[in-house]
Amino acid sequence: MKISEIMTPAVQCVRPDDNLVEAAGLMRELDVGVVPVCEHQVLIGILTDRDIAIRAVAGGLDPNQTQVRDVMSPHVVFVYDDEPLDAAVRLMEEHRIRRAPVMTREKRLTGIVSLADIAVDADARMSAEALREVSRPAAPVR
Repeated sequence: MKISEIMTPAVQCVRPDDNLVEAAGLMRELDVGVVPVCEHQVLIGILTDRDIAIRAVAGGLDPNQTQVRDVMSPHVVFVYDDEPLDAAVRLMEEHRIRRAPVMTREKRLTGIVSLADIAVDADARMSAEALREVSRPAAPVR
């Protein structure tokens, strides 16, 4: 099974100069916890609900004044749409991420694949393995 067969297609991006209220509003409208950050149709980052909560709200930043670029995760781990599903699972396990943008070989954003997509469409063993590895607790920061 290829990643393109189970991914969520037609993702919407936010711009790096959007404020966090606009970005969070889009997340609410789409009922998602992550949005890609794109500039001139190029993926430059990922913004998660956790980025907003931990980097902005917990840091006392004003969400009306704080731009997406100030709290987004600029290092993007992605998969190609033509790769087999197990490649996405390995990548998600390795980086302990729950979602990954899906790109064409031409580096055009075409979708997002999540653990939920894998749980619904992959075999139970693969789903359980992915969830176990991604959910492994991180060492506490001391």
